[in-house]
Parts: sequence; C-alpha cells; structure tokens
Amino acid sequence: MSASHEEAACDVAHGTAPAPSAGRVLVAVFATPVAGFLLRYGSDAGYRAVLVEPDTERARASQCDAELAAAVGDYGESADVVVTDHHRPELGIMLRDALASQARWVGIMGNPRHEGPHVAALAGLGVPPEEVSRVHRPIGINIGSRTPAEIAISTLAGLIADRNGRPGGFSF
Repeated sequence: MSASHEEAACDVAHGTAPAPSAGRVLVAVFATPVAGFLLRYGSDAGYRAVLVEPDTERARASQCDAELAAAVGDYGESADVVVTDHHRPELGIMLRDALASQARWVGIMGNPRHEGPHVAALAGLGVPPEEVSRVHRPIGINIGSRTPAEIAISTLAGLIADRNGRPGGFSF
C-alpha cells in the first residue's frame, strides 16, 4: 500500500474524509434475523441494502431498514446476493434468478457438512451444474458464529475480504 493510500485510509478511519462510494449493493434474500443484521451492518459498511422477500406478510413484519423487493432483480455487477434461509419453498427460484443476474457473488447459508437443498432445487428448475457450482457455500469467515449478529458479521467480513482479494482471517 502506498503512503498516500495509507494516509487516505487513515483519514477515512478517523472520520476526517468520506468513505469512497463504490456503488456496492448487498441483497439479502428472505426476511430472517440474520438478514436484518446483515443489511444493517452492510449499510453501515457502504452497501446499498436490499431485502428480497416474496411473502408480503414477512416483508411487512421484517422491520428491516432496507429497500424492499418481492423478487431478485438485476442489481448489476457490484451486487452481492446472500440467501439467508435454505428451507423456503422459493429457494430454487430465488437462486435461479440471482444466478441469471449480473451479480458479482451469490451465496447461501447452510451447514457445509451436508449437501445444500439448493442443489436439488436448482437442478429441478433445469439450472446446469456449472451454474449451480457458482453458488458459494459455506459463506463468511469461520469465526465460530452462533447468533444471527455473529453470522451476519462473519458473512459481511467474508464478502469484504472476497471483494478486496483477501483471504480473511489474520493472513495479510
């Protein structure tokens, strides 16, 4: 990192200069506690926060301070899409639409020790295996997350590390 880049980063960290706006979009699919934290923290980190929830009652009850959508749209090449519930019947459709968009990154939460239900859901919709393999799972940085807030922090940290070409953790 150059001296001027380090100084600029310090100025941003100390609040004496604005953070650069990168036009990043964070799309959380399904209104869950994790999505609420993820979008709140993502907004604080400079992302445009979007909650995709096809169920209008769940969307209304989410009390999420984010842009609301009923379906996954194309938010451009700077979008990161995170599916926060792998038990919903709309899972395959939401992931299919995310994969068809220009999204930079698409991932789904779930236990990496079992095949994710998204694999069968996408195959059932005719999505080719090479497209299914673009779905990241597991997501986030392995910090032993247990609570919705910790899962959101881990996920957001993983997205930022990936976006910046970094491994995450304590490797520099």
